[in-house]
Amino acid sequence: MSRCIQICDWYCIYTYGGSTCQVHWFECVKNCNAAVLTYTTVAFMFFLYIGIFLSYMYNSITFFCDAVMFSIYPPVTLHLGQALRTRQLVIDFDGERPIPRLREPLDLFAIPSTPFQGVRWPIEYEVFKEAIHHIEWDPPDPEPFYQPTGHERAPMPVGEEKGNVVYCIDPGTKTSYFTYSRVGGSRGPIKSSTSCAMHQDKSTLAFESRFESGNLQKAVQVGVHDYELTLRTDMYTTKHTQWFYFRVRNMKAGVTYRFTIVNLMKASSLYCLGMRPLLYSERAAWEKGEGWRRTGSNIRYYRNQHHQAEQDNNTTTNTKSLHSLTWTGQFPYDFDTCYLAHCYPYTYSHLQRYLSRLTSNSATGAYCKLRVLCRSLAGNAVHVLTVTSPGGGWMDRSAKRAVVVTARVHPGETNSSWMMQGFLDFLLGESDDARLLRETFVFKVVPMLNPDGVVVGNYRCSLAGRDLNRNYNTLLRDSFPCVWHTRNMVKRLMAERDVVLYCDFHGHSRKNNVFMYGCTNSDDATQRLHERVFPLMMSKNANDKFSFRSCKFRVHQSKEGTGRVVMWRLGIRNSYTMESTFGGSTLGNRKGTHFSTRDLKSLGYYLCDTLLDYCDPDPTKTSHCLAELRAMLRQELRERLGQEVDSDGSLSSITHTHTHIHLNVLFSQVKKKHLRSGKERNRLRQERVRNVDPKVLHRNIKNIVRRTHTHNTLVQLIHQIQ
Repeated sequence: MSRCIQICDWYCIYTYGGSTCQVHWFECVKNCNAAVLTYTTVAFMFFLYIGIFLSYMYNSITFFCDAVMFSIYPPVTLHLGQALRTRQLVIDFDGERPIPRLREPLDLFAIPSTPFQGVRWPIEYEVFKEAIHHIEWDPPDPEPFYQPTGHERAPMPVGEEKGNVVYCIDPGTKTSYFTYSRVGGSRGPIKSSTSCAMHQDKSTLAFESRFESGNLQKAVQVGVHDYELTLRTDMYTTKHTQWFYFRVRNMKAGVTYRFTIVNLMKASSLYCLGMRPLLYSERAAWEKGEGWRRTGSNIRYYRNQHHQAEQDNNTTTNTKSLHSLTWTGQFPYDFDTCYLAHCYPYTYSHLQRYLSRLTSNSATGAYCKLRVLCRSLAGNAVHVLTVTSPGGGWMDRSAKRAVVVTARVHPGETNSSWMMQGFLDFLLGESDDARLLRETFVFKVVPMLNPDGVVVGNYRCSLAGRDLNRNYNTLLRDSFPCVWHTRNMVKRLMAERDVVLYCDFHGHSRKNNVFMYGCTNSDDATQRLHERVFPLMMSKNANDKFSFRSCKFRVHQSKEGTGRVVMWRLGIRNSYTMESTFGGSTLGNRKGTHFSTRDLKSLGYYLCDTLLDYCDPDPTKTSHCLAELRAMLRQELRERLGQEVDSDGSLSSITHTHTHIHLNVLFSQVKKKHLRSGKERNRLRQERVRNVDPKVLHRNIKNIVRRTHTHNTLVQLIHQIQ
């Protein structure tokens, strides 16, 4: 009974205030006996006591910490009458002046370090579950271009009627438009890819492309070691065959195989200039640590006898001639697993692994935030990184200028992803230049704008069957979410701070070297050359890879929907598309050699280096570049007009009549025939108008308008330079 009384004393003291609770104490003692007082009651009272004790200690420690902090930083009275006790309001100090601001929201949409969401495919697409990894490796020496001998064969397509179909898969377009997706694609079992073959030989190569970014549709054996290959067009279209990536097995070393792709759609290609395909051997990677290498002999790109019907919005418009790429080559090992590709592959899974390494690195977490900008049509995440130094006060952070860099809007241009990785590697590094960039700018980086196209192996389009780089000004958010959200992100960014540069990374299939496409401000003559300063600086920093002469600064009507033009019209003066060749360089000591992944990644570093030069507080470099650009423009006008330039740099005096004559000679393309009479001339003109194709007539009218505009532009430039 005494133990019960003691417990009741404790209970009354901490519950009712001790001596003021005699009634409760008497009732507790009265009702308490050994049968009621169980170990459960004792445990309850014990934990109650512990909770009260911890609560008391927490309040004491909090009071002590507040006293220490307020002794260092006096409390700021914001017309509240007392010190702040909220976690949502943060006080920054500009000198001694307090600046209150709301705390930034938690990273509710941040990507966890692991695991990333599985890759989503269209529901019709068959996908192998095995993951494909390629090691990153660069050849010790630059790989040279192929030198044509003039004896390369140009085999015409034979087709499956006379050949043996050894690989043929479902195109994955059971409907004419995208419906929905799931992780891993089709729910059904994977069908055999050679069920349609008439007969199989043990020496026949085994093809496969039902993996991420693969796009081989059909392989036909037309000889003992000759194969015709058909690429899958971009999904839900009948166009855009250029990128290829597939796997080969069951080969024999020392045997020369011929591969001929028969449905390429571009009239010209870098394969005409010495570019060679890429080969990856898993056994060479395992035994020697070697990765992708250039391969192939007897390389030829040519027009074949086939045509392809092009469709737009499910309506057949016209037919287009097809072209073939043929080459021969040998495999290094018997019964190896090899891959052949147009350029170094860079898949969506590769990007996810790279971003996972970034987010798991605690050193980069302080200045690199990864979020999901939006979801693609298939539901794949479009990532955006914000990179900047967290130091400084609120005024310092708000005064930073911004830089926007994007890549991979065209999924087949894998070289743009390698440039992006090099850019991020340098920007997130620990060099002094990288720290200076993070302290000076806020970087918004979208490393892969078209993940759906990358996943299915498209060359140019998204799952909407459209080129995203022609739809940046779209109002259809649900149809083009990636570019719509990117444009809105840039608009919000421009409302907060000045955007000094926008650069979109691309790949080019018909020109060598690296170059930029920019925009020209024709309304403001004082700013006419300023948009060319950054590319000129880039050419000086990467003089063996970047060609300023290949840069263009026009805004064509067909390019109004590109990211470069749309961002320029939003107000970003330095808005560029940086194009990297699929081939290699024709400059300096790299002349006649292919680009490796190391070369492509170095271009990201050169962009950062050029950004520091361009934004240098010392304007000396910019002034020198402007002077050089004026001299180059004078030389260009002299070459085009055929006039002498005085020693002081001004054009010699020329009459309007002579200028008109020179421009007519410069722009005339068709030599006039001498006809007998004006009557006969009028009759022939009317016949030409009746027989001419309306499209050709429209194109000729546009050429006349363009020539007139060029004439006026040249006259304006003459007055500006003088």
